[in-house]
Amino acid sequence: MGFLEERDLSAVPQIPEYYKGKTLFITGGSGFMGKVLVEKLLYSCSELDRIYLLLRTKKNVKSEDRLQEIYSSPCFDRLRQERPGLYESKVFAVSGDASEIGLGLSVEDRALLVNRVNIIFHVAASVRFDDPLEVAARLNLRGTREVVELAKEVRFLEVLLHVSTSYANTNRDPIEEVVYPPLADWRDTLQVCEETDHYTLKVLTPKYLGELPNTYTFTKQLAEHVVYEQRGHLPAVIMRPSIVISSHREPMPGWIENFNGPVGIFVASGKGILRSVYSDPDLVSDYMPVDVAIKAFIAAAWARGTKPLDPSDDIPVYNCCAGDLNKITIGALIELGRKVVVDMPLNDALWPAGGSITTYKTVYYIKVLLVHLLPALLIDFILRIAGKQPMLVKIQRRIYIANIALRYYITQQWTFSNNNFVKLRSSLKEADKEDFYYELEGIDKVEFFKHSCLGGRKYLLKEKDEDLPKAKAHYQRILILDIVVKCLFYGLILWRLLHTAFVQDLLHSLYTFIFN
Repeated sequence: MGFLEERDLSAVPQIPEYYKGKTLFITGGSGFMGKVLVEKLLYSCSELDRIYLLLRTKKNVKSEDRLQEIYSSPCFDRLRQERPGLYESKVFAVSGDASEIGLGLSVEDRALLVNRVNIIFHVAASVRFDDPLEVAARLNLRGTREVVELAKEVRFLEVLLHVSTSYANTNRDPIEEVVYPPLADWRDTLQVCEETDHYTLKVLTPKYLGELPNTYTFTKQLAEHVVYEQRGHLPAVIMRPSIVISSHREPMPGWIENFNGPVGIFVASGKGILRSVYSDPDLVSDYMPVDVAIKAFIAAAWARGTKPLDPSDDIPVYNCCAGDLNKITIGALIELGRKVVVDMPLNDALWPAGGSITTYKTVYYIKVLLVHLLPALLIDFILRIAGKQPMLVKIQRRIYIANIALRYYITQQWTFSNNNFVKLRSSLKEADKEDFYYELEGIDKVEFFKHSCLGGRKYLLKEKDEDLPKAKAHYQRILILDIVVKCLFYGLILWRLLHTAFVQDLLHSLYTFIFN
């Protein structure tokens, strides 16, 4: 039986009541998911005692000063309007770094956490697919070890929630909600990464990764075992979100902070610079709205934290993914994005949204040269003549590198079991469902991705809603230009064909045959 089937939750407190008076420690609180987690906790569990965020000094900005930078994010607009002063009174920084030994904590801050914390959310991770193995291991693997070591010391720990990824076991299909055998010993891996020079490790990395595609997936898979070794000793939970995308409803529809996932495709296509994608239009990708994932995190911590730890307890695993609840193919996603961009065009688009998916690698490379690189070179040449900074070749290079990095994920698909994820929402008390119940089946794809595109305009490109009429007028002009250019191009080809000796002889023969 699973963790939830064994529980009688009728006598446990509601979620806000459980978090009341609790002290939380969060790593990765300055990231996309971390911000939404902090906002949701403060908004819906306002009587928690306090939240400590692990923050490092970044670009000469001290950890204490970064707290205000985080709060200035549009993610906290709702909180500022409806719960003014709550963030300032509840959220505190502890200076440190998840990639450092001991999390880079001072003796005083560590003692503070050991004596006060009840709940730990370990969200920090390096999500770059092309990180060197030693870099990915330092944050994803050693960082997890250091969080676990801290958790062992915490006097009043009720739950340690570790955020992994649904793609930690891509060498398997289907992927169940279990911890699979490790592909390497995590201790040996850390030792190799710490003691081997960069160039030797670079040579060894492909052999080390084995069946896994990159250092991100490999280190996240091993990090699960750092946590899983503590079953029966720590009240831990493992969450595996899939591709986390813009919010469905909270803190507002369409909130996004990075170009990952469909929004990146919408923006690049909407600007007219993405014309070809190497993938299979019939593949199903698994997307998870960030607010749905965060609700599941908070609920999973509640379910674990309300049960006293028993030595026989296993560590529950939740594949935080859509699965069969709400599917969309890559082809349908691209087509939907094209329609949305036409309705809500981006400012200063270079060309109308278009392009296509190709399943042939050679065709993709040819299209990259013809419709990505050559136009980029031409536009950058024009920018140089005009005395402006060329930029399009650099952007196209980033798009190409991103497509290469994502190729493993967008040319195949996996079946994710999410039974525990679904049972978790069913276990919520009636009073908690309004704030914490998550439903994927009822999400309208058109509306959702329309808000995603608007979110990309507003939060990533910093484009204003009042500029939309101007953007639509500009889009109509480039549509006309597109038609004119195509007519000229195909007209020139036709003219050239008509003036070849072969075609002229053919036309003359037809004329003679018909009229003589």
